[in-house]
Amino acid sequence: MNLFSKIFKNKGDKETEAKGNTEEYVTLIRIYLQSVMALQLGITNLNYLPDLARFKRTMGVTTVNGKVGVAEKSRSRKILSQYYGMSDSFFIEIDASVKKNCKNINSLNSYFFQFQGFSNDLLLLMGNLMQWKFRVPSIFKSVLRGMTEKTIHDILTKPSFKAVDVQKTAGNVRKYKETLGFSEAWIVEFVYNVIMLAKKEKKSDQN
Repeated sequence: MNLFSKIFKNKGDKETEAKGNTEEYVTLIRIYLQSVMALQLGITNLNYLPDLARFKRTMGVTTVNGKVGVAEKSRSRKILSQYYGMSDSFFIEIDASVKKNCKNINSLNSYFFQFQGFSNDLLLLMGNLMQWKFRVPSIFKSVLRGMTEKTIHDILTKPSFKAVDVQKTAGNVRKYKETLGFSEAWIVEFVYNVIMLAKKEKKSDQN
């Protein structure tokens, strides 16, 4: 079973929803991000964009008018919107982030490194700071959303934390945020979906 067969089950020409998970969600964001990079810089060598290359092969996405990124951007955005509920502003901020930070091919690795560091540190902090709050049932979505918003606001604005490692990681997240250019609202949307998907995976494993 390949990665995206977990998102879709093909029945003739129809695509029907299967179980989404955190890995697919994060990978699809990277694919969208790499599609924007391809368009921004006119990249045709897929060795620079490994997630996008795999997406093209797995989902059978055809290059449009010789431009890598056009169809891939549209397809990944459609999946993220339809199956994960991502807003238009979520994609607009990714576009702006890539435009700000990726001026040439040499800047790609730096961007990938920073985005990965940002994601890892942010999710590590969320696990550390929310802890028992993750046990709130998924049916209480508004409660979980509110907890997520408060925790992220604390990470981005709280003057100090008792634990030295938390203080240091929060500082890293703030630096990444400023460099990448993502808003607090973007971060909330990104993290909230990770939390809900992780809870769904855990519940499925227990059944």
